[in-house]
Amino acid sequence: MIHYVCKYTPIELFQGFGEECAVLEEMPENFEQSDQIAHANLCGFGKSVIQAVLEGKVKELILVNCCDSMRRVYDIVQNTGKCQFLYLLDLPHEDHECEKVKFARSIQNLKDAYAAYSHKTFDSRLFLNTFHHATAESQPYIGLLGVRVSGILEQMIRQNIQMPVQNLTCTGNRKISLLPEDLALLDEDALFLSYADALLSQMPCFRMNTNTRRNQLYLDPNLKGIIYHTIKFCDYYGFEYASIKQNIHVPLLKIETDFTSQSAGQLLTRIQAFSETIEGSEDMDPKRGISEEAKEKMKSGVYYVAGIDSGSTSTDVVILDQNGKIQSTMIIPTGGGAMMSAEKSLDLAVEKAGIQKEDIVRIVTTGYGRAYIDSGDDSITEITCHAKGAHYLNPNVRTVIDIGGQDIKAISIDEHGAVTNFLMNDKCAAGTGRFLEMMARTLGLSLEEMSQKGLEWKENIVISSMCTVFAESEVVSLVAQNKAVADIIHGLNVSVASKVGALAARLGKQNPGEYMMTGGVAKNQGIINALEEKLGAKLYICDEAQLCGALGAALFAYEKCTSSQSEG
Repeated sequence: MIHYVCKYTPIELFQGFGEECAVLEEMPENFEQSDQIAHANLCGFGKSVIQAVLEGKVKELILVNCCDSMRRVYDIVQNTGKCQFLYLLDLPHEDHECEKVKFARSIQNLKDAYAAYSHKTFDSRLFLNTFHHATAESQPYIGLLGVRVSGILEQMIRQNIQMPVQNLTCTGNRKISLLPEDLALLDEDALFLSYADALLSQMPCFRMNTNTRRNQLYLDPNLKGIIYHTIKFCDYYGFEYASIKQNIHVPLLKIETDFTSQSAGQLLTRIQAFSETIEGSEDMDPKRGISEEAKEKMKSGVYYVAGIDSGSTSTDVVILDQNGKIQSTMIIPTGGGAMMSAEKSLDLAVEKAGIQKEDIVRIVTTGYGRAYIDSGDDSITEITCHAKGAHYLNPNVRTVIDIGGQDIKAISIDEHGAVTNFLMNDKCAAGTGRFLEMMARTLGLSLEEMSQKGLEWKENIVISSMCTVFAESEVVSLVAQNKAVADIIHGLNVSVASKVGALAARLGKQNPGEYMMTGGVAKNQGIINALEEKLGAKLYICDEAQLCGALGAALFAYEKCTSSQSEG
């Protein structure tokens, strides 16, 4: 099997040798081996290629000098001696006639090199038989754009987006318009010139100098949304995302990975929330509809619904009655697994409400642990649920800022409480509830004590690092310098506010309206003060801030029941 990494790779050439080709899309768990011989700032995909070679998964590899990373990967892989056949194809940056001639020669040189290596003869008939008429799709779709995605990530996207998904990345959008009957009578030079022309006439990737034709990707009327993928340390597609963000009028989600399988849970949340934004949370393929038993219970006029928010720090439950009013709430620390914590929190909420568990006719789960809770009837992302809960608590809110245990979210909502856009921090814990917990532990304080002491500050101390590990070292150093604890806490609060404020600024404020802060950190007045200063606006804070996700989930359960009654 010959592996390749770029859509400009002449894979049909190898079929002329009777060989099969496959895109190299290995997504390792880590870069344990490649990190030993590659630079730390090499892009994640480059490291994944090296890792696959070192693990013996790739024996024949065609690279393209499309960027500096691939040139470095070629040098490293060549030095390992692990590949039986390794070739770096010279790809032009233009598609004019002179460059087509040069590219045709490069392809012929590749053919000669493989023939010498394999001792096989190139069969032009096999080569010509690989070309066929290309068919164009004309149905609404979600475009997967940007830099290459792994098969694992593409499968995750397709499984969680109900609309058709087209892979338009630098490896997925490969279309060669050539017909065998047009080529059969050509001599070899003319044949490969036509082939080079067809390869370079594809929709250009962003590294090409002439990108005018790329605008066609964004102007297609069937394009209903874009998931834009970038890889850490990849400049090309980071630049393109910044440029199209200002001009695209369809929903746009950016996801960045390091090309490992880490952070799958957070990626899944983003993808599912994006799907809910486009397709509506009410149609998100629930596990089951309203049962006949539940319908009979609803006919009595007295019934309840519940929302369970299974977070990394706490598991929250809200129970609503048949009128959509809050009947009971419960917050307990998450521990012992999502399922166990959910059952315990729900049992306590039921006991607090003075009802029977059988009186609950529908349960909607949300949060990172939602996929592991079997008792739920529906599962909706915490992004959509926080938006729903915030709108219920204050219909004037248009931007929701949620600081959770392991991430930060900025959510833009419309006048109906529907998500119009959202951003999340990356997998770094900077600015999250977990960050604050670790800082409080370093100072020997509880979170409540830390919140109060931070209001008594006098000296404006700057915490320069937002990395949890480095910030902890910085705090220890400040304590050693006899800096006041209140001043250190204020510095931490300002650093968190800067991180959150920057995320909110990137989201933008398309609609006039209020800001609301949700999550357990909303109890920290010092962070609220610092964040209000960064935003230049007041934050709406309510007693139910930490319950916002569970409340939104319960509201979705309630609306499902009421719509079922109206249909009946």
